[in-house]
Amino acid sequence: MPNAYISGTGFFVPDNVVTNDDLRDVYGIETSDEWIRKRTGIAERRFAPQGMGTADMGAKAAEMAIEAAGIDKKDLGMIILATLSPDHVFPGSGVLVQRQLGMADTGNFVPCLDVRNQCSGFLYALGTAASMVQSGNTNHVLVIGSETHSHALDLSSRGRTVASLFGDGAGAVVVSATEEDRGLRNYTLGADGRFAETLWQPMWDIRNFPFLPQDEDGNGIVAPEMMWASMDGRQVFRNAVEKMITSLMKVCWEEKVDTKDIDLFLFHQANLRINEYVQKQLNIPDDKVFNNIMRYGNTTAGTIPILMAEAEREGILKPGMKVGLAAFGSGFTWGAALLDW
Repeated sequence: MPNAYISGTGFFVPDNVVTNDDLRDVYGIETSDEWIRKRTGIAERRFAPQGMGTADMGAKAAEMAIEAAGIDKKDLGMIILATLSPDHVFPGSGVLVQRQLGMADTGNFVPCLDVRNQCSGFLYALGTAASMVQSGNTNHVLVIGSETHSHALDLSSRGRTVASLFGDGAGAVVVSATEEDRGLRNYTLGADGRFAETLWQPMWDIRNFPFLPQDEDGNGIVAPEMMWASMDGRQVFRNAVEKMITSLMKVCWEEKVDTKDIDLFLFHQANLRINEYVQKQLNIPDDKVFNNIMRYGNTTAGTIPILMAEAEREGILKPGMKVGLAAFGSGFTWGAALLDW
């Protein structure tokens, strides 16, 4: 059985930098740079312009990852895209990425799978891709995490708790087969649906008929509590710390690896305070953790692949390193993984 390793990474973030002061001065949100930095560690984030969506950013990150992997698009056997902000209700954004990459035009009708596991979506997608490669079904799987949060944020004082956290961007990796002793060693995934409404954006309720209230002309009416994301921050913080630690310890235990043996930790970038708490509890030194939330905010499914791509290009992530990944998000869902880079 071949091993599955990450042969190429790539990322894309929009040009538009939105600072904490911009949230106050441009968007009129009653907040401050000090308030946001103290609670989240975020200084700025990127917002996509009008007309740019999840598939657009995902395709740009994918092009970089494919080039870095040294393969051609025709070599890909599958596309997996993780997102909570698809371009449309349906179809999924994976097929839109395939179209933008021009693959179908050349007769490469690879299967496309969308993963809707929010902040842990990339780890779910990575595990799926690795399983496809290890089974011998395909030699190369393109995995993307891409999010367009800004177009669906309540950018007002009413929504400041959530609006200050999120940014737009995409990361991508190519998962490839190899006979070398490297790659994804172990991963674990979990979920607890009891907390499904703790962090959510319901938008509509398909149990109702019609699924959205309508006015007399048949136009849909979306109430603010349905339209915008909401979160119980304290509950999310407590569960994130617990699940990230326990899932990391699980994969380490199964691989007989001590956390001291791990060279680099790439945590999901939801809140710098969460990551710092996890780091403290596991006694991880600062030089073994790479964060970029201060520059991009929470890009949900995009955070870990963006981290990988940046760390690799900055010389922080090097061949031969043992890497630990962990994420937690809405659902609640979570996961962790160990890789030999």
